[in-house]
Amino acid sequence: MSASVLLMFLLGLMMRGTMFQPQTGDVLTTIIYCGGFLGDLASGLLYLLTVWLGYTQPDMAGHVHDYGTKFLVAAGLLNVLAMVDAYEIATKKKD
Repeated sequence: MSASVLLMFLLGLMMRGTMFQPQTGDVLTTIIYCGGFLGDLASGLLYLLTVWLGYTQPDMAGHVHDYGTKFLVAAGLLNVLAMVDAYEIATKKKD
């Protein structure tokens, strides 16, 4: 599972995806940007290392960049799924 998270995160970076920053405004903007930021942040050490090394990409129009942004968020959500799965296995709720 960790290989999948790492691969999705690296593919998102190679596609020059944008990291979300929390932004408020109307309800839809708040949900999209804060939710995207939480998804990015859920990647954990990968996100922190990337931000610490200074990765920034402007929000550009284009299919590849948009897919890269979604890959970065999906990597975080996949990491959350792995944590829930590990918790269920540890508490014997899952075989």
